[in-house]
Amino acid sequence: LFTPQTPSAATLLHPVPTAAQSTPPLTSAPLRPNQSLTLPPESFPIQSITSHRPPRPRCTSNAVNIKNLCPIFCTPATPHPTPTPKHLKLALFNTRSLTNKSAILHELITDNKLDFLCLTETWHRPLDYFSLNQTTPSGYTYIDKPRPDGRGGGVAAIFRKNLNISTISIPPSQSFKHVALKLPGPTPLVISIIYRPPKPNHSFLSDLAAFVTQLSAISPSILLLGDFNFHIDDPNCKSAIDLLELLHCLHLTQHVNFPTHCRGHILDLVCSAGLTLHQLSSLDLHISDHLAITLDFITPVPPPKLKRNITFRNIKSINPSALSDVLANTLSTSTPPPTACPSDLASYYNNTLSLCLDKLAPLNTRTVSFTHTAPWYTPELRQLKTRKRQLERLYKKTGLTVHLHAYTDHLSDYKNALNSARSSYYSQLIHSGSNNPKTLFSTVNKLLKPCDSTLSSITVDKCNSFLSFFQSKIDSIYNQLSNPPTTSDSQPPAAPTTPPLSQFTLVSPLELLPIVSNMKSSTSVLDPIPSSIIKLCLPAISPLIVTIINSSLTSGFVPQTLKLAAVTPILKNPALDPDTISDFRPISNLPFLSKILERVVAAQIKTHLHSHELYEPFQSGFRPQHSTETALLKITNDLLLSADSGHLNILILLDLTAAFDTINHSILLSRLQTSLNITGSALSWLKSYLTDRHQFIHINNCSSSTVPLPQGVPQGSVLGPLLFILYLLPIGSIIRRHGLHFHCYADDIQIYISTKSITPATLYTLTNCLTELKSWLQTNFLQLNCDKSEIILIGPKSLATSTQNFSLSIDNTTLSPSPFIRNLGIIFNNNLSFEHHISRLTQTAFFHLKNIARLRPLLSFSAAETLIHAFITSRLDYCNSILYGSSSKVLNKLQYIQNSAARLLTHTRSHEHITPVLQHLHWLPIPYRINFKLLLLTHKALHNQAPSYLTDLLHHHTPTRNLRSSDANLLSHPLRTKHRTWGYRAFSIAAPSLWNALPKHIRDCSNPSTFKSLLKTHLFKSAFNLQ
Repeated sequence: LFTPQTPSAATLLHPVPTAAQSTPPLTSAPLRPNQSLTLPPESFPIQSITSHRPPRPRCTSNAVNIKNLCPIFCTPATPHPTPTPKHLKLALFNTRSLTNKSAILHELITDNKLDFLCLTETWHRPLDYFSLNQTTPSGYTYIDKPRPDGRGGGVAAIFRKNLNISTISIPPSQSFKHVALKLPGPTPLVISIIYRPPKPNHSFLSDLAAFVTQLSAISPSILLLGDFNFHIDDPNCKSAIDLLELLHCLHLTQHVNFPTHCRGHILDLVCSAGLTLHQLSSLDLHISDHLAITLDFITPVPPPKLKRNITFRNIKSINPSALSDVLANTLSTSTPPPTACPSDLASYYNNTLSLCLDKLAPLNTRTVSFTHTAPWYTPELRQLKTRKRQLERLYKKTGLTVHLHAYTDHLSDYKNALNSARSSYYSQLIHSGSNNPKTLFSTVNKLLKPCDSTLSSITVDKCNSFLSFFQSKIDSIYNQLSNPPTTSDSQPPAAPTTPPLSQFTLVSPLELLPIVSNMKSSTSVLDPIPSSIIKLCLPAISPLIVTIINSSLTSGFVPQTLKLAAVTPILKNPALDPDTISDFRPISNLPFLSKILERVVAAQIKTHLHSHELYEPFQSGFRPQHSTETALLKITNDLLLSADSGHLNILILLDLTAAFDTINHSILLSRLQTSLNITGSALSWLKSYLTDRHQFIHINNCSSSTVPLPQGVPQGSVLGPLLFILYLLPIGSIIRRHGLHFHCYADDIQIYISTKSITPATLYTLTNCLTELKSWLQTNFLQLNCDKSEIILIGPKSLATSTQNFSLSIDNTTLSPSPFIRNLGIIFNNNLSFEHHISRLTQTAFFHLKNIARLRPLLSFSAAETLIHAFITSRLDYCNSILYGSSSKVLNKLQYIQNSAARLLTHTRSHEHITPVLQHLHWLPIPYRINFKLLLLTHKALHNQAPSYLTDLLHHHTPTRNLRSSDANLLSHPLRTKHRTWGYRAFSIAAPSLWNALPKHIRDCSNPSTFKSLLKTHLFKSAFNLQ
């Protein structure tokens, strides 16, 4: 059995074990044939070898020939992505104010690749998002709990977006602040950040026990961490002992066994249940008296989101002159046939521009992630950061004080460099967007507002859901009006006496240039080339555009491609739920060529309306030289004069539901023909423009199906608003027939009446007018929303209080007077003191001032001034002419806002005098700003640059005999008013007084720009007593 021979060709089964190796004991079981056994060296000194057993003969005869079988190829099923265990890295840090540490904490997250950063004592207030936005890197988001008042407090959690973290709603506790989060998985992980104020609170332990109990009901895996403000390392601290016993009873393990405070105590704790933690350590950032705690833990998390493939063009690389040359060559080599219809010309336009764009900026596809580096991070900062890391490693290696001081000094310099780079970047960004409000507000919102609420996932089905919702909303309203009643006293329209507008005038390239140049560079997804590029290359492409426009005007036909709208849903309010479709409103966008065509037509219709005085005089919406301020100035003038005469005013605000979307095309075309005498090819063009329109939903790169628009006018167009106010033309005659006053701003209708007392005759007049008006609206497929309509009584207090039981009924809805109402952005109250409006304006202005104050360290003087004018001054100046003559108590609140803005801009302390600061900034105080606006409107009214309803209130003074003042350009002053709080404030009374007080050379100035300059200088000298 054992053959002593040296190994040769035979197979060596077992090497000889060494003395250090263990040797298995011998077994007494019998050996099978050809089986070998290796003995230890001391038993047998020769290696054992043997040969293999001879193979068994294979059976080559089969009952079935498997070669006749066809193989079946199956595609293996793709398994669903299952959560895989992943190491997550977390840090806990007590910031002691996040305001000046955002840049360092931003780097802490990115350098250490943290998945979570849990912060305590952020000291941020409610609606204070600036510091959190600056701390949060791209690809991360945050959940915060600010301190409501007082010092200290505030907790926040910054984490990666792809972790799908959700908030756990638990009622707040009186003894500590908390944020509770849930990380999804097979076993969800609950993470809670706690901050306990240092002030003793005997209910803390019981509150904490109840809190952990609620967390345990959600998941057995809990991570509880935060600043508990107990000296856990002190064996004599009874509160710490009680806390540790409570944690033990709650099956929570406390892991921190090293100091977390600069004085050597353990204040910050990390406790867990059902979770294993790794690499728990501390990190001294030298920006707080607390140390940061870092740790790792393993948990099943969902797979990360895949990167996104984007398709783009490098538009910035396009040279306008090169594109003009390509366009000229293309248009010269391939021209459309002379008999081409407007649709063929529009298709040729789109195809030609797309072809030229493909040559100069072809489509590129790139895979991108959702993270972006800080745009203000420069190479110089990167060098400073490298030096900082070198000094940090040197200090950790030696532990010498001199190296610590070198590191902290360089850290301070690095922080200053970071702040300086951010300041320079954002100042330049704000300065470049000073003339573009959309860009300016977008920049500020990114800095100050929380992360944008976006749709969770965009699919074609989601787009179709939006389309179905918007369409069904309009259809439901329209179907309610499908069988409208006929107005009993409606009369057939009289034959128009104005000259007809039978055809539109053709345009030339020279006439097209100013039209396109004054248009906004807004681009639709339907445009073949960005509109900004079209404006730069207009000389080369204008002949083709003119050909398309003239062909459309001549044939009375609008190409189908120009009647398709791309609709983008936007949230009505950023605080609303982005997953709720009803919280969105549709925004339509039409092709740029369609807007050019509409502007050409709209200009000619406006000329026809203005030349023949076909506008409704008291319609201020969508008309040049008209605004909400001119409308409110006229309304308040009438109300103030009426109240000055001892009358009571009843003001009714009517609200229409989706008025633009329910207009009937047949009624509109009939009204254009019968009331405005638009006939021939001009009417045919308008009919083609209104009919056969379509729209679809477009979000990111997803689009819905296309649906027709059988009614309504496009809101994102140029002609839509103009056609809407023409649709409402008969409203004026209905209200005048009842002897009432009214004013309209687009679909906002205001009706008011003046009366000595509310008599049955007054109620009868109002009720009949509202009934007839509602019947006319229903007949014309417009729905009056009685629930949102409002009524207010304005006049002397004695009359207003004596009519407390007054109400009006429209169908089954009762309208009762309100103490104050919002009218075109201004809050009216019973005595027109505007106290509620000023209070609301003060709150809004100081909210924005606080936000700008947070940005002020990052901004240059000019950038800060731009923000103050955009967010503060614009609000102070909005419709401020109606505030003339208001009490000093009311105006002082506005002056305090302006003073605070000036102090913020110039870094002036509160105890320093503000008048020299306003003078240095060349800012007019609030009363003088009101006078400036009132005099400017007066100048416009005297030079036919204001609505006729304001011009009619002013009259030039004509002496009864020839005097030296005959050519003084004075205004006639009406009779003296009775009450300073009423009639004295009316525009028709105040304007002549202020105008006549101006120097003659200012009154005689007819140029608007020169008048503004002279008036500003005059008022400035008067405000600051300068000669």
